[in-house]
Amino acid sequence: MRFSGLWLLRSRYDALEPHIDAETMKIHHGKHHAAYVAGLNAAISKSTTDGSMTALTSLQPNAAKTGAAHRNHGGGHYNHALFWVNLAPASGSSEPSPDLAAAIDDKFGSLDGLKEAFSKAAMGRFGSGWAWLGVTPQGSLSVTSTANQDNPLMEGLEYSVEKLIPILGLDVWEHAYYLKYQNRRADYVSAFWNVVNWKKVSRNYEEYAKKGQPVPPTPTGGGHAVEL
Repeated sequence: MRFSGLWLLRSRYDALEPHIDAETMKIHHGKHHAAYVAGLNAAISKSTTDGSMTALTSLQPNAAKTGAAHRNHGGGHYNHALFWVNLAPASGSSEPSPDLAAAIDDKFGSLDGLKEAFSKAAMGRFGSGWAWLGVTPQGSLSVTSTANQDNPLMEGLEYSVEKLIPILGLDVWEHAYYLKYQNRRADYVSAFWNVVNWKKVSRNYEEYAKKGQPVPPTPTGGGHAVEL
């Protein structure tokens, strides 16, 4: 069975304008993410995996220990899948649920406090990588960043990353923003907050991460299929 998952982009490529432009979305989704899916499929061609998002999620903890293909392509597929399902047009971005809002207030003081801490992590990641909001083993929220296509589910990374179950991620590779923002990563990070789908992030928190379960980026984990 082969992995797919490009259906996880839930809307048209221009749906996030003007915050994330259509051409960037087209290349990011149809070229970069597609390449990670193809690379992962090549690496697991003889595997018995069922190709589901649950199977993809289960690959993450040991991905750094099972070779570069699993780490880079498996991480790339999972990270992008979670990224897409947590985006929505600005008109539908919503607010955190009361449960998630309480956890945000407890850790960061306010939603603005979370945005400040998360944005700092995104800006502080040198070169390519991701910023993450997730749930610690103790059940509280935290933010961190990872290099390249790593994520906080991965064990055995050669650098220190706080162990989290991610519920929201931001791609800070240049391919995610350079066509529109050039070297202005800060503007891209600021624009991101206009298209976060808090309804989906809240579901990730309440139905999965709060219970200690990694989030599978599936219809019940945050996304659904829509033809482009």
